[in-house]
Amino acid sequence: MGAADVVPGVSGGTMAFILGIYTQLIDAIKSFDTPWLLAVIKFDLRTSFTRPHFLFLFPLGMGIVSAVLFFTRIVPIPSLLHTHPEAIYGLFFGLIVGSTIILLREIASKSLIDFVAILAGMLLGAVVVTAVPTQTPDTWWVIMGSGALAICAMILPGISGSFILLILGKYATVLDGVGSFDFEIILPFAIGAAIGLSAFSRLLSWLMHRYERLMLLLISGFLLASLWVIWPFQQRHYVMVRGKQRLLDSLPIAPTWEPSTVHAILLAILGLVVVMAVNQLASRRN
Repeated sequence: MGAADVVPGVSGGTMAFILGIYTQLIDAIKSFDTPWLLAVIKFDLRTSFTRPHFLFLFPLGMGIVSAVLFFTRIVPIPSLLHTHPEAIYGLFFGLIVGSTIILLREIASKSLIDFVAILAGMLLGAVVVTAVPTQTPDTWWVIMGSGALAICAMILPGISGSFILLILGKYATVLDGVGSFDFEIILPFAIGAAIGLSAFSRLLSWLMHRYERLMLLLISGFLLASLWVIWPFQQRHYVMVRGKQRLLDSLPIAPTWEPSTVHAILLAILGLVVVMAVNQLASRRN
């Protein structure tokens, strides 16, 4: 998940879905609920430390932080994205294709309603990933709403929170606010993110537990739509944000046959094989 968060257009939620821990992740986020908050206020240490799913979240968080540090300091994926974009996106393309194939294969019989659900997920995902960037005012309620939408995108497979902020024209605003400790930006954004995470995680958990099949089909469609921006061969448009290039939009193109194309195809196949192998090992363990 940490490695995915470093790559523009790929979310940690996508990798959680691929690795089969998505429902567990949503339930863990949801465990920070009102009883937990009351326990913290009352200094009930036992409930404060046992109610949330720390045994799941702590190693997950350590893995995410370690991966972010590793793939930005030791093996700098952001730099490789500019020098070898086809190879990096090729690997993630294979991972997402493989996970979608496995998911659809495990949903045995498919009715017309199932295909409608997949199509609905694809259409919704296509609307998001092809959205045109816009400019929004820097009022507190817009920043709060941006925080809520960005955090929802971070836990929804197929899209990243930073992409939503770029679409809303708030990426630089939030980044500058954090960098300069501007609490007129930080506070509404953090409040919006907290509200969005709390509400959306509960909604997702409720849907995943009661309408699991429908949600899996919708997410499959969403993942298929995300392949539009993950396709290794693109005309990519970057914007400069605080001296760094950030991916704003891209347009898929047909590949030309050269060494980078071969590398991308081989890494896409590797990603596909890895997902299939992990799924096979998980099936044997189960």
